[in-house]
Amino acid sequence: MVIFHIARAGDWEAARAAGAYEVSTRTATLAEEGFIHASTKEQVGGVAARFYRDETAPLVVLVMDDRQIEAAGTAVRHEPADDGQSYPHIFGSIDPAWVQDARPAHFDATGAFVY
Repeated sequence: MVIFHIARAGDWEAARAAGAYEVSTRTATLAEEGFIHASTKEQVGGVAARFYRDETAPLVVLVMDDRQIEAAGTAVRHEPADDGQSYPHIFGSIDPAWVQDARPAHFDATGAFVY
């Protein structure tokens, strides 16, 4: 299954240079949260609207295949959240090699999240 993670472009560029991405959310690291938040295609717009609407830094959406992540030995589990949906959580750092695409993202004039 294809999964998505919203990232600040600067965090993603730093991770590419370091060889590992370890930002869980806007406000927490993998070490603090225990996993990296991700979403399905159907969820990514809602996640962006809920948590990133006021973000001023440039954003990217990381596109990954959870089978590739799991084949590398990192667990991906779909777990329930406060909104009643189940979201994919990545239980380890993201290897930049797993990222199939890093799409620039923004909110357009209508408020839609475009990536």
